[in-house]
Amino acid sequence: MSGTTTKRTLTRRTALQYGAAAALAPALAPILPAAAQAPPQQPSRGPLQVDIDQANLRPRPIAIAPFLGEDPRFAADVAGVITADLESSGLFQPLDPQGFIERIGDLNAAPRFSDWRSIGAEALVVGRVSQMPDGRVRAEFRLWDVVLGKQVTGQQFTTAAANWRRVGHIIADQVWEKLTLEKGYFDSRVVFIDETGPKQKRVKRLAIMDQDGFNVRMLSQGGELVLTPRFSPSTQDITYMSYGAGSQPRVVMLNIETGQRSVVGDFPGMTFAPRFSPDGQRVIMSLQQEGDSSIMEMDLRSRQIRRLTQGRAIDTGPCYSPDGRQVVFESDREGHQALYVMGSDGGAPRRLSLGEGRYSTPVWSPRGDYIAFTKQLSGRFLIGVMRTDGSGERVLTDGYHNEGPTWAPNGRFLMFFREQQGANAGPRIYSIDLTGRNERVIRTPSFASDPAWSPLLR
Repeated sequence: MSGTTTKRTLTRRTALQYGAAAALAPALAPILPAAAQAPPQQPSRGPLQVDIDQANLRPRPIAIAPFLGEDPRFAADVAGVITADLESSGLFQPLDPQGFIERIGDLNAAPRFSDWRSIGAEALVVGRVSQMPDGRVRAEFRLWDVVLGKQVTGQQFTTAAANWRRVGHIIADQVWEKLTLEKGYFDSRVVFIDETGPKQKRVKRLAIMDQDGFNVRMLSQGGELVLTPRFSPSTQDITYMSYGAGSQPRVVMLNIETGQRSVVGDFPGMTFAPRFSPDGQRVIMSLQQEGDSSIMEMDLRSRQIRRLTQGRAIDTGPCYSPDGRQVVFESDREGHQALYVMGSDGGAPRRLSLGEGRYSTPVWSPRGDYIAFTKQLSGRFLIGVMRTDGSGERVLTDGYHNEGPTWAPNGRFLMFFREQQGANAGPRIYSIDLTGRNERVIRTPSFASDPAWSPLLR
């Protein structure tokens, strides 16, 4: 996008590629929590607590003991999900089970804390996975404070056998929450664009996966161009842009559990980046008309459209604040592509970004404390964050072509996609924490772009 207000056709790097018609997989069954046999205790206020802002410098050692169960391999798989989740956060260092002294045989008995202290563990997770007569799986766990020698929490969960990975994610979230005193993010999903085929003829399909890259499902078959999928606060619905052959751009709403699709609206010209309001009752987007672009809001109940920005400028990429009272967006209204904030009623915009370079794709943190963005500077594409008043700008990562940050539900991690160089290269999805130290690639079956992180599953 140019840094001037000259009229032009809106483009997005991912807009001239290929997409999809709906073909949906079945939904996940719910997971039902139950109280553990022993009442949970409050987390200790001693060395066990993890400082999220500092622990990346020294991940805290934690032991995940081999889970008990009639099927040892299945139990080990569940424990493996917990281990991978905690390790990927950068805040915890799961210890090698080969060095464990005590072999847990009774989930209800207190462990020998001296054995665990001697190998450097500060916390211990023990658990059991069993098959119920009706075919469901029951999992239970306990989290122990090894330093103080006391139980921190314990819970049980029942679910369909197909949902066993979610059990691991939920337990990892419980461990995270008790040791950091903040919400977890492991039991969540990511919708994205799956890309296959030659670089100049990519087939793009709507897809969804767990946040760790497992359980990938295609939500469309590649018969139409699909762009910018975004989750509803309910986690059941997504909006996305659909461009069928010879048709006008459409904003589509898809229920990922039932497969039901509905057209929010057909729009002449180009439409970009629809996003839900925090209450799920409105969708905000940008709509191009006569070379300019304005921010529009649609009430999903009445289908009434309201224009929020005026004037001869390119206003695009809108995103609500978590309380729904403000909107951040990108605009070239002052001759340079920058970020602006306005009231959700369309009040006078206030410039937010003051640094060099061109800012785009702003996304408000679910915590309400930061705004993530893409920044183009000196031929590099940067992913960064700033406070909601524009201060404290920090670059987390840069690369050949980074784009499209999306927040984890706890506001402590981001995903984005990075285009690789080369004739046969393509985009990959990465995650990074707010320190910028813990960057990891998310493994997907094919090239992948445009991730959008869901809220925590219910």
